[in-house]
Amino acid sequence: MKAMMMGFAVMIVISVGAYFGLQELGLTAGAVGSGDAVRLD
Repeated sequence: MKAMMMGFAVMIVISVGAYFGLQELGLTAGAVGSGDAVRLD
């Protein structure tokens, strides 16, 4: 049970870190998936 909880905690930390890291790099789905012909409001 302890190992499972530690795994969940690590998964949450990695997910939050990836979210903020990709936001900082500008790799959001809207920024990557849009081109010159696409308007995002």
